[in-house]
Amino acid sequence: MVKAAYIVLCILGTVLPYSQFLPFLLENGLDIKLFFEQLFANRISSFFGMDVFVSSLVLWLFVYQEGTRLKMSNLWIYIASNLLVGVSLGLPLFLLMRQHQLEQQIDMVGY
Repeated sequence: MVKAAYIVLCILGTVLPYSQFLPFLLENGLDIKLFFEQLFANRISSFFGMDVFVSSLVLWLFVYQEGTRLKMSNLWIYIASNLLVGVSLGLPLFLLMRQHQLEQQIDMVGY
């Protein structure tokens, strides 16, 4: 049940942000300067921008710490998904694979 929720969140976490980003790309191309100007255009958008930056750093630390502890492989995938889409994909994807790893470890112990 929880794995299905993570899958749905991965899909939503990709579709919803890109529903806003793709029109920007089509209209402006990959204009990084304009992207950051619009991201920090006012205090409310700056609030969300800063929140995402901090959340991304927390995700990276969590992926490294928890992924290393559980001996998960290919941890770079979660960082890449965070950079290519955002925390909205990186976090549920990591949690999905973490759950999978935990279930495998439980099966190996025989619980």
